[in-house]
Amino acid sequence: MLPAPTGSQQATPRRLFRCAASAIALSLALMVAPAMAQDGPASGMGTPQEPQGEPPSLSTPVQPVDEASLPPAPTGERQINFEANEVAYDNNADTVTASGNVVLRSEDRSVRADQVTWSRTTGQIVASGDVRFVDEDGNQLYTSRIELTDKFEAGAMEDLLLALREGGRLAAATGSRQADGTIELTRAAYTGCEVVTPDGCPKEPSWRITADRVVYSPADKRVRFRGAYLELFGARLLPLPGLAIRTDGRPVSGFLVPDVQLSENNGFEVSGSYYFNLAPNKDLTVSAYAFTDAPPMASAQWRHLTDKGAYQVTGYGTVSRRFDPTTAMPAPEDEFRGYIFSNGRFQFNPNWNANFSLRRATDRTFLRRYDISRDDRLRSMIEVERIDPDSYLAISGFATQTLRLGLPQGQVPIALPLIDYRKRFDDPFLGGKVELMANSLALYRPEGQDTQRALAGARWDFRRITGWGQLITLTALVRGDVYHSDENGLTATAIYRGNPGWETRGVALAAADIEWPLVGHFLGGTQVLTPRVQLVLSPKIKNLAIPNEDSRAIDLEDSNLFALNRFPGYDRIEDRPRITYGVDWEFTRPNWRISTTVGQSYRLNNGGSILPDGTGLSERVSDFVGRTDIRYRDFVKLTHRFRLDKDNFAVRRNEIDATVGSSRTYAEVGYLRLNRDISPTIEDLRDREEMRVAARVAFARYWSVFGAGVFNLTDRTEDPTFSSDGFDPIRTRLGLAYQDDCLEMGVTWRRDYLDQGDARRGNTFQLYFALRNLGFR
Repeated sequence: MLPAPTGSQQATPRRLFRCAASAIALSLALMVAPAMAQDGPASGMGTPQEPQGEPPSLSTPVQPVDEASLPPAPTGERQINFEANEVAYDNNADTVTASGNVVLRSEDRSVRADQVTWSRTTGQIVASGDVRFVDEDGNQLYTSRIELTDKFEAGAMEDLLLALREGGRLAAATGSRQADGTIELTRAAYTGCEVVTPDGCPKEPSWRITADRVVYSPADKRVRFRGAYLELFGARLLPLPGLAIRTDGRPVSGFLVPDVQLSENNGFEVSGSYYFNLAPNKDLTVSAYAFTDAPPMASAQWRHLTDKGAYQVTGYGTVSRRFDPTTAMPAPEDEFRGYIFSNGRFQFNPNWNANFSLRRATDRTFLRRYDISRDDRLRSMIEVERIDPDSYLAISGFATQTLRLGLPQGQVPIALPLIDYRKRFDDPFLGGKVELMANSLALYRPEGQDTQRALAGARWDFRRITGWGQLITLTALVRGDVYHSDENGLTATAIYRGNPGWETRGVALAAADIEWPLVGHFLGGTQVLTPRVQLVLSPKIKNLAIPNEDSRAIDLEDSNLFALNRFPGYDRIEDRPRITYGVDWEFTRPNWRISTTVGQSYRLNNGGSILPDGTGLSERVSDFVGRTDIRYRDFVKLTHRFRLDKDNFAVRRNEIDATVGSSRTYAEVGYLRLNRDISPTIEDLRDREEMRVAARVAFARYWSVFGAGVFNLTDRTEDPTFSSDGFDPIRTRLGLAYQDDCLEMGVTWRRDYLDQGDARRGNTFQLYFALRNLGFR
């Protein structure tokens, strides 16, 4: 006989079983029996026996199974080993009785009980008192009494709780286990929620399913219900005929929870979806939408995981009247309207991969009209990449559909192809590393300027740390560019056009950058003060003769203060010698981190600049720029970016992003003001002022109220093209939500303040509901 279990082993089953007695109104005596008394037994079933004693409940704590301790799979005759405090033999009845923390093990199954009786004549094994049976799949069965065969297969059970290994639990008055592992339960209740708090106290699940009969089949990992009803917070809501769920987390075909919405555009809306689980690697979801103020709509989503990657395709379609952007009136007849979205990524081998995205709508207002998306442009792309430790190659193409009213589609470029290549050499050259680069781009506009370019260059970087701790970086770059363009006069902004025909350009620059981190103690923490100076030398470079396609959004910021070229992209290169200087400071102590950066640049000659006035870089001495970050644990996050005018310290850029609070209760504020006084003819650099606010307040443990708003604060003095008075709400939202470990529901009110074609301003109310551990959404 094996040694008796330890004290902790003795206490655990009894403690788990006794915890059921204190569960909150979840036992079958309170939950299932009244429902059965009202509805009667299922058709074709006998009247179930009344449970004896106190049955287990859904909130009984479950002891985790140590999979490593499970015996290996059976290889021959099934043998039963046991351990117990006491063993008694009855020679007359030919029975063996083990009592006191009895543990039986047979290959991949085990039983723990207060007492076990084995009839050697019939082979029947009866376990009673705080029984815990673990099957070969790791499912745990808690009951007051269970019958086993000499093959260690369970039979009849009473007052049982079945805790499924993959999640969820079933409580029932009676049940039986077949030889193939199938478990049949009568008067059962199921939930996928947590039923104990982190400190071990029982809690009532927010939802459960009660049923006359439940069958759990381990072969296909499914639980099938007969006479099932969904109950929410103890209230019976709706029947669930034919309900079947998987217990291993895999999807199963079926209806999803409908969505309900009321909006200014479409009136009252009800949408429902059916999910088809076609195979483990592919599925299909079809949806239907019914509106009181609009024709119905349908959609479908296809998802497929292949051996090389994955892709998905989503489409929407309806027949209704389009909005004509030229006449600002609806079309006279109904037409097909829709939207398609597809994306995917494929990995062919460790080096080669491809990804794509396709987004296309039939007209400019469909997405907003049916509340699908608020994007004002749809970009489609395809890209093939090759990546290895020393090189990178990308061949791609882009096409964009504009959804802005009044912007001609013919002015939107199509990029095909865009080729980018990098090659890095690990062997040092003059003590530094060399990288070769090449880039090619072809832009085509049906009603605008066409541009093609090709460029190639090399860059050398040398980095060393001196004996005094200074970090020195030396850089040299050379590049040659070839451009061709035509229809240049169709570009509205003159400084972006360049000269038509062929143009060439040579680029060369050298730079030296010195950083000197100084570390010390401060206020119980550590501070690091890092002065930094950078010298960049370059001759005058031909810029305005070259078309500008990718270097338009230029502005002095903390992120590009020490960049070799403050212009984004390739088409513009900042020339002439300059010195940039600044300082970084960082302070850290337990729970706190504060960092700040401030700097300025100085041009060494008085030559003219291609940088527009107002960018902070057009004059010999630049504006001051900086950034400050403050972090306190995960409770406070503050980022402030600024640019100060060098002459009068006027704030030219003021940007704040702040979050205060926990993950459940928080407030967020975002504010941006660009006061640069740039000419309104440069459309990419106009001034803006906007604010974003959001907040959530949690109460009563699982409830919360939330709200958000986006406000345009730009007025006519900041942008003459605006008719705003300086405070225009764009979109506001307010809602009430409930969320626990398995239930999410709430109601949201949203108001849009802008009309765009047939997408009208107005209120939208949405009711949502999701049972997260039941596969419903």
